[in-house]
Amino acid sequence: MAEVSTGLVVGLGLTIVFSGLICIIFILYIMGALVNAFQKKKPTEEVKQAVVPQDTVIPNKGEFIAAVSAAIAEDLGTDISGIRIVSVKKV
Repeated sequence: MAEVSTGLVVGLGLTIVFSGLICIIFILYIMGALVNAFQKKKPTEEVKQAVVPQDTVIPNKGEFIAAVSAAIAEDLGTDISGIRIVSVKKV
């Protein structure tokens, strides 16, 4: 029986693995396109109510900034006086 070279085994293994991964990527793209095609286009009323306008005011902004500063200082292990929050935007 003829001996198979190590390079051939490695090459075939890599080829099979990466071709399988590429096939999985294509299958996921096709499934995503099918799901988007059959999905309802209109958002439900719950989704419409969940949208918050961008110009809303943060109530108790000072307390919010203090809480965020304290959480960041605790996570970083520094003093709260070393943290300066320049602006806060609602995302």
